[in-house]
Amino acid sequence: MLKRSLFLLASVLLSCIQAFGQSEKPNIVFILSDDHRYDFMGFTGAVPGLKTPNMDRIAAEGAHMNNAFVSTSLCSPSRASILTGQYAHTHTIVDNQAPLPDDLTFFPQYLQEMGYKTGFFGKWHMGNTDDMPQPGFDQWVSFRGQGTYYNPVFNINGERVPQPEGSYTSDLLTNEALNWLNSLGDEEPFMLYLSHKAVHSEFQPAKRHEGMYDTLPIITPPSMYLTATDSSEFYGDIIRAPETKVNYKDIPDWVRKQRYSWHGVDYMYHGQLPFNVFYKSYLETLMALDESIGRVMDWLEEEGLEKNTIVVYMGDNGFSFGEHGLIDKRHAYEESMKVPLLVKYPEMVKPGITIDKMVMNIDIAPTLLEVAGMSGAPEQMQGKSFVPLLEQKEVDWREKVFYEYYWEMAYPSTPTVFAVRTDQYKYIFNQGVWDINELYDIQKDPYEMNNLIRDPEYRDLSKQLRNEVWDWLENTDGTQIPLKPIRHPKLDHRFQQTY
Repeated sequence: MLKRSLFLLASVLLSCIQAFGQSEKPNIVFILSDDHRYDFMGFTGAVPGLKTPNMDRIAAEGAHMNNAFVSTSLCSPSRASILTGQYAHTHTIVDNQAPLPDDLTFFPQYLQEMGYKTGFFGKWHMGNTDDMPQPGFDQWVSFRGQGTYYNPVFNINGERVPQPEGSYTSDLLTNEALNWLNSLGDEEPFMLYLSHKAVHSEFQPAKRHEGMYDTLPIITPPSMYLTATDSSEFYGDIIRAPETKVNYKDIPDWVRKQRYSWHGVDYMYHGQLPFNVFYKSYLETLMALDESIGRVMDWLEEEGLEKNTIVVYMGDNGFSFGEHGLIDKRHAYEESMKVPLLVKYPEMVKPGITIDKMVMNIDIAPTLLEVAGMSGAPEQMQGKSFVPLLEQKEVDWREKVFYEYYWEMAYPSTPTVFAVRTDQYKYIFNQGVWDINELYDIQKDPYEMNNLIRDPEYRDLSKQLRNEVWDWLENTDGTQIPLKPIRHPKLDHRFQQTY
């Protein structure tokens, strides 16, 4: 009788311990935006008059990762790097059209094995334009390709469901995410992956935000006028930033030529709209995204889950607004490869801290897996957990980040680019074009206007950084570009005679 009583007591205690362990496992909320540049948030002060109260709230109550970078500034490769913890040349999704390999493992798959309920809501666009459910998610809400801002068709767990007339995608995705969260029980932790279309071009704000920034002055970067034929040209109601030192001679030719192109300020999107309208529409489209973040955070607070949930907000790549005469991304300049990254987790992160160490998109997977309780990242992941940085511990951390972008048939004016960035210098190798490479002292020259590549004083440094780029590629099996047969519908009609 005594043995049976002891056995029952032990069983009850074990059950309590297991239940306690489950309830104490942190929940994970990962919110991803599209084309949101690193400094376009209210608290940075980069855009006077811009209001992003919910992004500001995460920064005030958590950590601002001030030097977050993507390894490739393009939607599909970056999203694949976030989910796999790998560089683009490793997971092989090097552009927006190549098919998705069958042998990739996404970090939510590990979370499922650890007892998490997982949900994906939003833009997938990783390696293909399919919207069908992908491995690692118990709940799936997505759409094909880039999707639309209004009246989307959602794929909900394999079934395509047209959304109501006049409905707005940012709001709908948030509704779906919150409905799913409300459907969950208390027994298992959850991982919400909310992947917004916003603020991808062509920008369309919610009706309630249209005209919100009509009177906002536009401050352009000094590098916007470097390649202009007439540097006195004036764009709408733009206010110019102060002049800085410029090396006009050593601006790459491909940068000069791209100024008058689809991704250049003088012929952007082939002249479809003026720069000032483009700029303000972006800011207005950003507003519904910020509201979405606020709705999720409010839900966590109302449910009493705020302390036991890590909230991560991140952009999938940066975006140019006139720097070097360019818009869009792809290139290796700061505004393209640098992204916003905010983390709130009261159990680990002190409020209002700024972390200056360089982190990358390949670090997201190992970081979230460590937060969830995994000891050591899976072997195939090339990123590293930045949990010690969140805890403000002194650790041996990377002193440089590497970057790669591969030429695309759809946008041929940007060449293949490899780069390495340290705390002070950036070296850019423009591959496959008869052109000049680049070296910048980003501490003295944050706008990257004074190319030092021909300066004898920096010759040894240039060689060193160039060697580091190629050593990185060789050490990570990246010396061969993983080319794949693709079709680009927008271009097929141009090349139909050459098949």
